Amino acid sequence: MTALRGLLSGNAAVNTRMAVRWISSVAAESGFSFPASLARKGVAPRRDPGSRNVQWVFLGCPGVGKGTYASRLSRLLGVPHIATGDLVRDELAATGPLSKQLTEIVNRGQLVSDEIIIDLLSKRFEDGVAKGESGFILDGFPRTRRQAEILEGVTEIELVVNLKLREDVLLGKCLGRRICSQCGGNFNVASIDIKGENGRPGISMPPLLPPEHCMSKLVTRADDTEEVVKERLRLYYELSQPVEEFYRVRGKLLEFDLPGGIPESWPKLLQALNLDDHDEKQSAAA
Repeated sequence: MTALRGLLSGNAAVNTRMAVRWISSVAAESGFSFPASLARKGVAPRRDPGSRNVQWVFLGCPGVGKGTYASRLSRLLGVPHIATGDLVRDELAATGPLSKQLTEIVNRGQLVSDEIIIDLLSKRFEDGVAKGESGFILDGFPRTRRQAEILEGVTEIELVVNLKLREDVLLGKCLGRRICSQCGGNFNVASIDIKGENGRPGISMPPLLPPEHCMSKLVTRADDTEEVVKERLRLYYELSQPVEEFYRVRGKLLEFDLPGGIPESWPKLLQALNLDDHDEKQSAAA
């Protein structure tokens, strides 16, 4: 990690290439396998839900539901869900100078630097290889074109799913997020019910409430204030366009407009990804 931090401290263009070679060598030496892309036209290949070696990225604004859908897909496909937001929060819960630095950055609504994110992500990849993991669904990274270029040198991403949701719904969802202080579960108390008007479809998203034993233990994230959320959205829109274009020109970008909550969106997302949720079908038939 010290070597990578050194590489990222100088000339951006030269050091990005050096960082790519450094991370690639780590992956190659550890036996991490990255098959060729199967999604050149931005449409997911037909895939057996039990297969592995999935290498997908989820993009989308803060609060859009990347973690929710990525974690569901990771269980369906049998690959790990790696969320850089979780990596940051794990580090925030630790002690030390990096934890203090991250706390200040997050509470101001600013983006964590490439150096820190790549440091955390590289360690997660190394830990995964040691555990025998194969493939991944990554969300929260890349957030900038430079990060996308570094990731491109590490692995051949098959598909990039860009989840989209209107801004007023995003704001309501972010302000409704809650975490159980005991079990760490993520929930949402916001009840979204916007009527369609002026040609725009309505959207309804019920709250994702916790079980009764968690209800009294819910806390709000320190960075989920209206001011901070709006700043995060502004920064995301500013930085996301070059990332989306990076993958669009490579034929890997699949744009998906969320039509509503999980019950409405999940089956349509599976359809867009050419996947079947056999367990869900069996439950519905029972």
